[in-house]
Amino acid sequence: MPEYVWTPDAGRIANANVARLMRRYNHPVTPDNLAATHDAARAFVRETQRDVARFWHEALADLGMQWFKPYSRVLDTSRGNAWADWFVAGETNIALNCVDRHAKGAAASRVALVGETEDGITRRFTFTQVHEQVGRVANALKACGVQRGDAVACYMPMVAEVVFAMLATQKIGAIFIPIFSGYAAPAVRERLEDAGVKVLFTADGSMRRGQPFSIKESADEAVKGLACVQRVIVLERLALSANAALPCPMTPGRDLWWSEIVDRQSPECATESMPALAPALMIYTSGTTGKPKGTVHTHAGCLAQMGKELGYNFDVKAGDVFWWFSDIGWMMGPWEIIGCFFHGVTLVVFEGAPNYPNPDRVWEMVERHGVTHLGISPTAVRMLMRSGHEWADKHPMPSLQVLGSTGEPWDPESYQWYFEHVGKKRCPVINISGGTDIVGCFLAPLPIMPLKACSLQSPGLGMDIDVFNEDGKAVTDEVGYLVCKQPAPSMTRSLWKNDAKYLETYWSKFANIWNHGDWAKVDKDGQWFLFGRADDTLKIAGRRVGPGEIESALMAHPAVSEAAAIGVPDELKGQDVLCFVVLHRARGFRESEALRKELIQQVVNALGKVDRPKNVLFVDDLPKTRSAKILRRLIQKKYLGVLAAAAGKPADSNMGDLSSVANPDALEAVARAR
Repeated sequence: MPEYVWTPDAGRIANANVARLMRRYNHPVTPDNLAATHDAARAFVRETQRDVARFWHEALADLGMQWFKPYSRVLDTSRGNAWADWFVAGETNIALNCVDRHAKGAAASRVALVGETEDGITRRFTFTQVHEQVGRVANALKACGVQRGDAVACYMPMVAEVVFAMLATQKIGAIFIPIFSGYAAPAVRERLEDAGVKVLFTADGSMRRGQPFSIKESADEAVKGLACVQRVIVLERLALSANAALPCPMTPGRDLWWSEIVDRQSPECATESMPALAPALMIYTSGTTGKPKGTVHTHAGCLAQMGKELGYNFDVKAGDVFWWFSDIGWMMGPWEIIGCFFHGVTLVVFEGAPNYPNPDRVWEMVERHGVTHLGISPTAVRMLMRSGHEWADKHPMPSLQVLGSTGEPWDPESYQWYFEHVGKKRCPVINISGGTDIVGCFLAPLPIMPLKACSLQSPGLGMDIDVFNEDGKAVTDEVGYLVCKQPAPSMTRSLWKNDAKYLETYWSKFANIWNHGDWAKVDKDGQWFLFGRADDTLKIAGRRVGPGEIESALMAHPAVSEAAAIGVPDELKGQDVLCFVVLHRARGFRESEALRKELIQQVVNALGKVDRPKNVLFVDDLPKTRSAKILRRLIQKKYLGVLAAAAGKPADSNMGDLSSVANPDALEAVARAR
């Protein structure tokens, strides 16, 4: 199969968790016959899409999900897909499945959590110790007056205590709200106020590239005068590090040190039996396109989706060590915690940057902790590529079995670099895609089928997805809207206090169909590819063009590390394409008129003259969200403001809240680009 970059061997196929589920469905695999296995797996995926209720019933039984009270019916869509009811009359809890059962079972003495700080302090906790820590935090929350249904937020670096805070909140039936520790105070306040947060977990500070910085200052500013926040629990993070202490003013009657309120509690705390669809987790969207929206996720929905994906797509097993390079404020933080602990798998969390103090920090950690599953975004890979492949090549990383990625479409060069230099050509790239609004994936490869480079391979099991054109008709080998024709248990339960916005965002374009807002394509072989957000689409001379296609064409050139394509006004075409590129300077490439023309021609050669960029501009960096997504709309707004000012016209200089932007200085680079 020469067009595939990776194919599974017979051993991987025979021992895969999904092969066990297929046998339950009477779809046995043939490990020694790859073509037959491929056909059987495709048929199995289609069957799980046709009867989603049966799939979720069979999968959760196979995975061993535990219930306080069994459900009487898997799915009720009598009120329409937008208001689907799952696991009717069932009761469970995330903590029951992720903490309690392991502490009382065979995994009790197994290492559950490895937490490493930027300055190399490593702590390990068994499942028994996690159970004790979660119990103490749960009792601390109760002492602060937190009850079922209350909102608890976490504004902390990615340290072990984040895990305890989340699971403890869910254990007592409260709603956990993760907030990225890099957000400025206004963005934090907006989320706290909107959710009516009762208790906030924060820290005195954290470390960034060797220097301590305060988090508590921003937390204080965020909660100032906010009546809903009754207590602030402050972790002594910097006390772990030598000579890293910073002043940390505490407000009497409101602020409590973690050691003061948590460490003194009993480790025993009863887990609340919660209705299947009781809210357990609320994650706010980034807010770069308007007011952040609170997506609401349930105990059963999180367990079902995250447990399924770690189990069948990432094929985790007892003894594995899983690390997705993420922050708690991004969906992948809660996703990896719940998914790993559901399966009793060791989880690694890390506070620092991937290239500090050296460009091989990630690869060195993989070897030191024996990581079997590593996940990282394409943007982070492109950043690490700039330092050269030698940093990855000097680490054999023999423990690695599976690579993961999400967040944005891949370009071929970066994908191949990740596959060859990190995975050593032996590990599949499980490239997944979904979103905060489903805390999981619409698209997720199965490790028993071959992979094409940059592909997402397959629909997620039980996810009835398709590609629709503008008229709502299914299309093949053509870019269209990614839709889901039946509900999934992890879909957001409306939006926090905004049913109308929920219906408008997801259910208004096609009747009774979830429109995810992504451009996608399924090719003639059934392999899936993504092309960015549909609302980023460019309309050139009446023709729709996905910016991802243009960016991928540019990044196929050896000079280009990153690219962003935006639309600019054009009198003739209505809109034209303008591209910003970041060069591989470590390879010796520099800005020049000749290179500019070469890159324009690169796009023409790949896509045709109709997509010829109006210009290519060189920048040192592109603005991104904290989850590494390139912010095309902010680039466009900034650049159009520059054009308006140059023409002596009024310019909209209000860029909005930039707290969710990881590198706001890059916007000024856009303004200076030539």
